[in-house]
Amino acid sequence: MPFLRLGLIGFGGMGSAHAAAVSKGMVDHLRLAAVCDIDPARLEVCRETYPDVRTCLDAEDLISDPDIDCILVATPHRFHAQLCIKALLAGKHVLSEKPMDIQLSAAEKLVSVSKQSGKVYGIMFNQRTEPIFQRAREIMKNGELGELKRTVWIITNWYRTQHYYDSGAWRATWGGEGGGVLLNQAPHNLDLWQWICGMPDHVRGFCEVAKYHSIEVEDDATVMTRYPNGATGLFITSTGEYPGTNRLEISGTKGKLVLENGTLKFWKLERPEDEVRFSSSVSFEKIPFTYQEESFSSPASGHVEILKNFVQAILEGTPLLAPGMDGINELTLSNAAYLSSWQNHAELSLPMDTAQFDQYLKERQAISSYAPVSRDLPTSQHYSERWQVNW
Repeated sequence: MPFLRLGLIGFGGMGSAHAAAVSKGMVDHLRLAAVCDIDPARLEVCRETYPDVRTCLDAEDLISDPDIDCILVATPHRFHAQLCIKALLAGKHVLSEKPMDIQLSAAEKLVSVSKQSGKVYGIMFNQRTEPIFQRAREIMKNGELGELKRTVWIITNWYRTQHYYDSGAWRATWGGEGGGVLLNQAPHNLDLWQWICGMPDHVRGFCEVAKYHSIEVEDDATVMTRYPNGATGLFITSTGEYPGTNRLEISGTKGKLVLENGTLKFWKLERPEDEVRFSSSVSFEKIPFTYQEESFSSPASGHVEILKNFVQAILEGTPLLAPGMDGINELTLSNAAYLSSWQNHAELSLPMDTAQFDQYLKERQAISSYAPVSRDLPTSQHYSERWQVNW
């Protein structure tokens, strides 16, 4: 089987970890062929570490290289869509870091190009490789939990210090990062939330700016949702709590799921609650149920598993575990939460008004403290533990 030649755009903490994984042979049939970064110092580190890999400062130089088969985008968020679009138009297969972009309007353009390109386009939702989330999705999709009633995800163990935010000029700014905890840490959870429970049709957001840190974006957020069938959802996240909580609860007509500490707990009713509710002859019915627990271990690296799946999709036609177009749903949730907060926490109907969101964001970017200067972020030879599921 042939190997694919990978061009990596972005050699910061995330990109350099991807480079190390590929260079160590952790992904069959994939070879690191070229690296691009706008920081000459980072490229010097790359050349010292991987002397056989071509380096360049200009992304378009890498994208137009006929010796490159596929592109991995690991830049700051606001460049994701534009770089992916250029790569797809150049005939390259593309894998992007999350999120798709900072603006839903840009992501929608990317989806349109992706559909027309005929190329493989994936997104690095590495937590979809976790068996516990796959099992929860299976239960929901098979109808074992019945019709959704309520879902609550408390994910407040994304703790970060001020040093973290100070480590990169683009971090935690509207002009550089384009958002805070909802756009940087929680996209994985927002994606899993909709992947397991489906998309709501109404969103209300409460995004608290600089509640715990000296930053210009939110470090604490509460998102309230309503679903087409009348079910409700609550998503709570923060980078300012310690030790924090990671607990997902899903209630349906046939029981309840709880995911916490790497364990899935399933209360399965012998009769659907909505059936008992109207047929019971007593006021306080106790519905029999079975209870089971399933414990799961994480893959060695979800990032590597996504890379492997990406290669298999190109070479063998294997379905993507995280198709790039799925990123639309996750970004819709975060953009809608921001827009709701900016509009006095109004409840928004989906699909949302992307032009309105873009205008509000533009106003914030105009007064952002972001300055495009390098702070020499460290590179990495491995995937950080903080990028995995943190129970």
